Amino acid sequence: MAMIALRHDLQAAAGGRRAWRSRALLLICVLVLPNAASAQFFSDRPPPVPPGTIPDIPSGPAISLAPPSGPAAAPLLPAPLTQPPVAAVTAPVPSPLPPAAPGQGVLALTARYGKDMAVIGSGLVWRVYSDRPDETGAFKLIREDRGATPNIVLPPGSYVVHVALGLVSAVRPVTIKSDTDRESFVLPAGGLRIEGRVGSTKIPQNQISFSIYKGSQFEAGERSPLLPSVAAGDVVLLQEGTYYIVSNYGDANSTVRSDIRVQASKLTDVIITHRAAVITMKLVSDKGGEALANTAWSVITPAGDVIKESIGAFPRVVLSEGEYRAIAKNEGKVFERPFKVVNGVDGEIEVIAR
Repeated sequence: MAMIALRHDLQAAAGGRRAWRSRALLLICVLVLPNAASAQFFSDRPPPVPPGTIPDIPSGPAISLAPPSGPAAAPLLPAPLTQPPVAAVTAPVPSPLPPAAPGQGVLALTARYGKDMAVIGSGLVWRVYSDRPDETGAFKLIREDRGATPNIVLPPGSYVVHVALGLVSAVRPVTIKSDTDRESFVLPAGGLRIEGRVGSTKIPQNQISFSIYKGSQFEAGERSPLLPSVAAGDVVLLQEGTYYIVSNYGDANSTVRSDIRVQASKLTDVIITHRAAVITMKLVSDKGGEALANTAWSVITPAGDVIKESIGAFPRVVLSEGEYRAIAKNEGKVFERPFKVVNGVDGEIEVIAR
C-alpha cells in the first residue's frame, strides 16, 4: 500500500522538488515500514514440513471492526501488531481543531478502512517527517501521534506523513500553508485470530503456534513468513488479501497448512483442526514397571524416517495420526515397539527391555 501511494505521488510531483521528494518518500518507507520477519514474534522451530493432507478449515463469521453508523458502540481496534480480544468502545469523535499560531498551519489527519468505509478509531501510529534530509542524510522526525484523528500544528512547508495500523501502512507528501490541510488515508486492514483444535478440544496456547505467509500455499516459489510465530488467540492486523497459515502443534510432525482471506474492517476467527495425539513413552523392565532413566528415544515411520529424538524416562511427543516405531536405547542395548496413533486419543507407550 505504501509503495502504491509512493508511486502515485512521485508521478504527481513536479519541478525542482521532485528529486527531494522521491528520495524522502523512498527512504522513509524503508525506515518506517514494519519489518514483518522480525516484528514482535520469533521462533526457533525449523521450517515446517507440509502435511500429507490438508483438511478443511472451519472459520467463524467475520466480525466487523468498523464502528456502526450513529451513536452505537464500536469495537476497539488492535494496537500494532497484536492485541487482546476486541472490546467495545464508542466510535471516535474528531478532535477539535487547535488554534494555530500566527504563521502556522494545521494538519488534520484521518484514516479509513476503505474509501467509503468508517474512520479507524484506534491503533494508528502517525509520523510526520521533514521532506529533506539533514546534514547526516537522515530524514528528521518532526511529530509522532497515536490519536485516531490528530490535528498537528506545523510551520508552513513540505513534509512526508506516514501512518501505520499493524502491518498496514501508507505514506504521502503534504504541503502545509497558514491554514488547515485535511488529509485522509486509506488503510485496508483486517484482523485475524487463530485457534487450534483436535476434534472439539482446544489445543493449549503454549503447545501450538502459527506462521503467516502472503498469498496462497499453492503459488509457486519460496517465501519467508510475514509473521513467523503467532500465538493462538492473538489478533493480527493485516492488509486485505489472501494469506496462508502454517500451524505447528508440538515440535514433531503435526503440521497443517491453510489458505485464508482477510477482509478490510473485519475480524475473522479461524479454527485449524489437527489430527494428532500426545504420546508418552517409557522403557520398563516388566509391563507396568518403573521407567528406566537415561534412555535415548527415536520415533520413526514404517519407512524409517526419523520423526523425533529425545532423552529421558518419560518423553512426550505430539504425533499426527498414523503408524510408528518407538526405539529405546539404554546401557548399550536397543529395544523397540510398533505403535499406532489415533486422532485425539492421548496415550502411553511401554517398551519392554527384553
